[in-house]
Amino acid sequence: MIKPKSLHFSLLNFYPKLLFTNTISLMALPETQTRTIHSDPPQNDANNDDDDFCSNQQQDQEEQPSSALDETPWKYLSGESRVERAWAHWTKLGRPKLIVAPMVDNSELPFRMLCRKYGATAAYTPMLHSRIFTENEKYRNQEFTTCKEDRPLFVQFCANDPDVLLEAARRVEPYCDYVDINLGCPQRIARRGNYGAFLMDNLPLVKSLVEKLALNLNVPVSCKIRVFPNLQDTLKYAKMLEDAGCSLLAVHGRTRDEKDGKKFRADCNAIKVVKNALRIPVLANGNIRHMDDVQNCLEQTGADGVLSAESLLENPALFTGFRTANWVADNEKENIDGKLDQADLLVEYLKLCERYPVPWRMIRSHVHKLLGDWFRVQPQVREDLNAQSRLTFEFLYNLVDRLRELGVRVPLYQKDTFSARSSDEDMAI
Repeated sequence: MIKPKSLHFSLLNFYPKLLFTNTISLMALPETQTRTIHSDPPQNDANNDDDDFCSNQQQDQEEQPSSALDETPWKYLSGESRVERAWAHWTKLGRPKLIVAPMVDNSELPFRMLCRKYGATAAYTPMLHSRIFTENEKYRNQEFTTCKEDRPLFVQFCANDPDVLLEAARRVEPYCDYVDINLGCPQRIARRGNYGAFLMDNLPLVKSLVEKLALNLNVPVSCKIRVFPNLQDTLKYAKMLEDAGCSLLAVHGRTRDEKDGKKFRADCNAIKVVKNALRIPVLANGNIRHMDDVQNCLEQTGADGVLSAESLLENPALFTGFRTANWVADNEKENIDGKLDQADLLVEYLKLCERYPVPWRMIRSHVHKLLGDWFRVQPQVREDLNAQSRLTFEFLYNLVDRLRELGVRVPLYQKDTFSARSSDEDMAI
């Protein structure tokens, strides 16, 4: 089978329409027998106001789940048929190229919807802990919410028990387009819990996780990995995942030990080698700070799409060509004030949170990420934010107004296409 050629990259093809409906939140399902994972993420502190929802949670009981499925269940497919179905499914979703990466406490529904408004064409949920998800109704209803327009959607789980993972996955498969297995988290909590990138030390277990989902779900399985120091090991790993039933692979081009994205550049060549070797769609993760990086990554790796994480937290409008000031210093003449700033984006985000409630801790995190540069100009405003044990929307809207009254504005920039075109013409002369 010949792999489909990548589509011509055009930003205009990716700008989505933003609509709103009520939130879908998973309802209680029968409790399950407890299975032990070596270590669990911190549990919610009942006395921590930041763990409360920001407003009354809306649930649409009558909304019917939907999933992009063909008639033949995935479990009955193998080999070439599975690869063909993987591409058919990806094509049916529009072959999204600009994707919000999974971020713990940060890629929640309101933020995903904000990114979709500004160019993202698909998104991952935050990583969900599979055992807690199956056992704890409060965890399910707080950590996973979605809506009809929140598609295409990857729901990501960490796991080290195939049966527990399957039970968790079955609860979300009607509401998503892929169930994703986190095989890339490099943090210490993943080491303690024996999941994420630390499963690279136990490839038979990884294979069993993928096979369990591929043989029992009605939606495709995707995986997100990091590379091995040795390229051949990475290649064997990727092929094993494809053979086990993975229908889409996202490759973070850094090793498990390369945690600092500012210190270590992602290895585009490793991603390219994986893309050329596999028959399923491959996404690239790493080094995406603005749209020039998107273009360069797609050209260098041949990947079918890119994921961005940290850069989106500071600039959710990245995928529509906006960039922060630190990425325009070398060519100031080609960039102009885009008439949009991070405070504008924060206000939009807060309005989405009023529509799609989430725990206050997530909102607090986004406020710090979006207004970090602003707080450096007026650190007292940040101190006042940190002093608030219980946040309110009124306080946060007033905080934005206060910064503006103090004369703070840090614009987002866009390329001046006219100036850039004139410069190219001058060089040609």
